Amino acid sequence: MSDNRYYITTAIDYVNASPHIGHAYEKIIADVLARFYRLRGAEVYFLTGTDEHGQKNATSAAAAGKPVREFVDENAGRFRELATLLNLSIDDFIRTTEPRHARGVEAIWKRVAAAGDFYKKNYQALYCVGHEAFVTKSDLVDGKCPAHDAEPIVIEEENYFFRLSKYRSQLRRLFEERRDFVVPASRYGEMLNLIDSLEDISVSRPLEKLSWGIPVPGDPTHVIYVWFDALTNYISAIGFGGKDEAFGAWWQASHHLIGKDINRFHSLLWPAMLISAGVEPPRQVLVHGFITVEGQKISKTLGNVIDPGQVAKELAAASGAAIEVCVDAIRYFLLREIPFGEDGDFSRAALVHRFNADLANDYGNLLNRTLPQIERHFEGKVPTQGDERGGDGSLRETAVNVASAIGGYIDRQDFKGALEEIWRLLGVANKYIDTEAPWTAVRTDRERAGTVLYNTLDALRIATILVSPWLPSAAAIIWTQLGIETPLGTQRLEDATRWSRLKAGTPVRPGAPVFPRIETKGTTAEKTQQIGGPKVDNTINIEEFKKLDIRVGEIVSATRVPGTDKLIEIKVDIGGDVRTLATGLIPFYQPDDLVGKRIIVLANLEPRRVRGIQSQGMLLAAEWEGKVALLTVEKDAPKGAKIS
Repeated sequence: MSDNRYYITTAIDYVNASPHIGHAYEKIIADVLARFYRLRGAEVYFLTGTDEHGQKNATSAAAAGKPVREFVDENAGRFRELATLLNLSIDDFIRTTEPRHARGVEAIWKRVAAAGDFYKKNYQALYCVGHEAFVTKSDLVDGKCPAHDAEPIVIEEENYFFRLSKYRSQLRRLFEERRDFVVPASRYGEMLNLIDSLEDISVSRPLEKLSWGIPVPGDPTHVIYVWFDALTNYISAIGFGGKDEAFGAWWQASHHLIGKDINRFHSLLWPAMLISAGVEPPRQVLVHGFITVEGQKISKTLGNVIDPGQVAKELAAASGAAIEVCVDAIRYFLLREIPFGEDGDFSRAALVHRFNADLANDYGNLLNRTLPQIERHFEGKVPTQGDERGGDGSLRETAVNVASAIGGYIDRQDFKGALEEIWRLLGVANKYIDTEAPWTAVRTDRERAGTVLYNTLDALRIATILVSPWLPSAAAIIWTQLGIETPLGTQRLEDATRWSRLKAGTPVRPGAPVFPRIETKGTTAEKTQQIGGPKVDNTINIEEFKKLDIRVGEIVSATRVPGTDKLIEIKVDIGGDVRTLATGLIPFYQPDDLVGKRIIVLANLEPRRVRGIQSQGMLLAAEWEGKVALLTVEKDAPKGAKIS
């Protein structure tokens, strides 16, 4: 980062087809970086856009029976819609058909020409239309481009060439001086090993072969080759060729985020072009891996092209969560599941698991266990924090340590590790409230109960600040429920490293669960099927089981719910914490039959409203052949005793 500025770009996408989950993955990473650096207090510029010239777009437009301008306008609109859907905090969206971009391309072309680094040559070569690039036989597998599973075409023509081989020594020096120029290290090593074999590269096409592009300055018979054109977007968007002051302010803070298939263009060709033009290379190139879908390469032929918007709608229908929260769940899932730089898989079953286990259980349920206690016992206002004792210090230390460590994870592009740290804090907070049991303490030591709830709420405050780059919409909703007066957008990373920042007496604003657990009458496999996924094994591990808070409870009152055939409203004492449950037990039990029974209650089930009753848990019962029997305990187990 230069002068507290951070300039992050994504690859600009070809508009020959609609966006899919792979496009979304790259944009989400960039958005998390942009939001995190803003959280650090940096001035950020976030650029994305579309690549609209070249043979591939012209050919696709012809196949669609549309003028190329109309075709690229329509598909560029779809990528803008993706940016809106994903809630990207972009500062700019550039299209290579814009006049400002053409000015930048013409400016760099003239500089490179002035350096004597262009020459014309007749030649014959293999051309991959998918890559918009010339390839060699050594790049092919069984005669095909491995990335596009297509044979290249043979092109024979006169083109302008760029003297890329001239810059081998400068590129080697760049790599030796900046060991972090390309990350991760494996991608750096690949590029370093290619430098000595670099050959000059074609940078134009004859007008009669390709008319859809930017003309070569001074030679209207040629069109600038799409890579020389496209790469320039990173500088044309910030004023190169026009607004030099803006360009100077941002370029030294430039970071390019791209996929591994286009690493060579960004890490070797692009810096060489810039050096030739008298411009410093970018600060860093960040290279991510590919996404497969259910273990298979994304392919139209296989029919597994995933539309992230459709997945979000399916997730919303299955869970009842807001669509923007479901988009956040996809953002979270991709960066929690896939280590940066490695290939990863998109699985609907894994998405459902992360939604339920991480978002609904760990994060959402902690909130849903804390706010109702404050509403019930402290008039809906943040309690006063008393003296530190018990597990208070451990929770405080964990929260501060996690907040202090997150920046290091981001600097290493370890998004998965950063999220695991945040979830470590949530895990400690969940264990803390279980152990300290404010619902029990409130009967004998109201001050202590208030302190426990205050500390849990403060841990939630810190976790919400930290997770906001990944879950911007959900975090904003949770922030509102926490009742904190200063907006989430004004918070900085240093605010997360400070404990006891809540103001006692501030009203909290409990609301509907942000992450409603995906529940149906069927099995886990059937639930997964709701969002179009394959069947999965219906098992849980011991760590998932440990998350269930199952208690002994005594029914202290029971009344029939008017206007219903089966519902009974019961009050259950689970050790000083009296819960309201709505349950459909009639005709198997009548209200008078239930009072005084010792039953088993799932205490940490997220609250839900049933016929106007806020049901705060679930009693356990056996069901067989149309009959129902409540589960009870032996040996007069005390109220609140935990089942394990």
